[in-house]
Amino acid sequence: MDALTLHRIHFGFTITYHYLFPQLTMGLALLIVILKTLALRAKDPVQQEKYDASARFWARLFAINFLLGVVTGIPMEFQFGTNWSEFSRRTGGVIGIPLAMEGIFSFFLESAFLGMFIFGEKRLSRGMHWLSAFLVCLGSWISGFFIIVTNAWMQHPVAYVLRPDGVFEVGSFWGLMLNPWAWLEYAHNMCAAVVTGSFVMAAVGALYLLQNRPGPYGRIFLKVGVIAGCIASIIQVFPTGDLHGRYLAANQPVAIAAMEGLFHSTTGADMIILGQPNYETQHIDNPLAVNKVLSFLIYGTTNHEVQGLDHFPKDQWPSTLPLLFYAYHIMVGLGTWFLALMGLAVILLWRNRLFNARWLLWAILLSWPLPYIANTAGWMTAEIGRQPWLVYGLIRTSQGSSIHVGAGNSLFTLLGFLGMYTLLSLLWIVLLYNHVQSGPPAEATSSHLELTT
Repeated sequence: MDALTLHRIHFGFTITYHYLFPQLTMGLALLIVILKTLALRAKDPVQQEKYDASARFWARLFAINFLLGVVTGIPMEFQFGTNWSEFSRRTGGVIGIPLAMEGIFSFFLESAFLGMFIFGEKRLSRGMHWLSAFLVCLGSWISGFFIIVTNAWMQHPVAYVLRPDGVFEVGSFWGLMLNPWAWLEYAHNMCAAVVTGSFVMAAVGALYLLQNRPGPYGRIFLKVGVIAGCIASIIQVFPTGDLHGRYLAANQPVAIAAMEGLFHSTTGADMIILGQPNYETQHIDNPLAVNKVLSFLIYGTTNHEVQGLDHFPKDQWPSTLPLLFYAYHIMVGLGTWFLALMGLAVILLWRNRLFNARWLLWAILLSWPLPYIANTAGWMTAEIGRQPWLVYGLIRTSQGSSIHVGAGNSLFTLLGFLGMYTLLSLLWIVLLYNHVQSGPPAEATSSHLELTT
């Protein structure tokens, strides 16, 4: 295995593992603000304390994930200089700006107010404590935006100047920040993060109800998680997913063809629901297709031609085509499941039957890992679909790696990360398990009211 392949595996592993944590923190940040808003609006002191205790519970889980996200995120930026030094040399004048802004502004905003939120509840007024939760959420979401701006420039480079020595610089700061790809990708990504946070919250609520735990927290977690999850799942499909897919088709048509397994340009192209891409015969084996839907989804008409892979030179086809096809279909399939499950849960909640529907509680509980799989598959779709380009149309992946870091060095550090992240995974599982099993104290309401009176 050559050095370039190992560099790609190394970065792919570390970034996939890292993103297990930010997707939950960004989703939970919004849900914590919702819980604090419910507490602020509640008239009854007992009801206020229920929502405050719920917010405190999830804030501690947020802090655990935030910590591990920081630990696993720092090595990512170091890899730009170690495994991908040529990429950093040529594009650092562009990607360095949003990455620096993410660290200087949003990270410090998020971390500073997280400490205030966790440790300052008894020292702040109720309004100021809500504000600290809001600023944690704001910092978390701004952080995600700057990272997305960086990735969006690699997907759809805009507002750059190419110097004679091959180095890229920013031609317009606002052009970089207002990249249409970035805003579409950001909206789609943040909805996915809310789906993850909602499923985790709803799953914990379902667990508590299945265990017949005393206290109101199972119902609160389930209700907030289900409603937020249903709204986020709908927005995830339309408009964010639909608009992002149309923009992708306009700017990376070869990626759309590979994702859909469309080998030949077709007028009135079908959308493949299931099937196995056969790249030797260049057709889909055992296809389950919906007639002319792909043309309609992309162009709004069933009679439009969709360009297939045969329209492009083979050296511009995305690498690992089967993986791209399956990753995309896993993402879409799980997104459909999220919408159906949360939609059904909202209907039962509206009819006051959700809390006693044990079969649905089990479905929600067992579904909590699926958003992680869907997010991972979604990012794999985006990144593999961009190949063979590191910066689309400008720098090929083979031109961006560090030529002085050999395969042996890359393999050695990859094995080191595998070992270190295994230990971090065990720590994460133990901390989350103990926190969830302990739960918010059932007597929190009465004891807190006694202290305040």
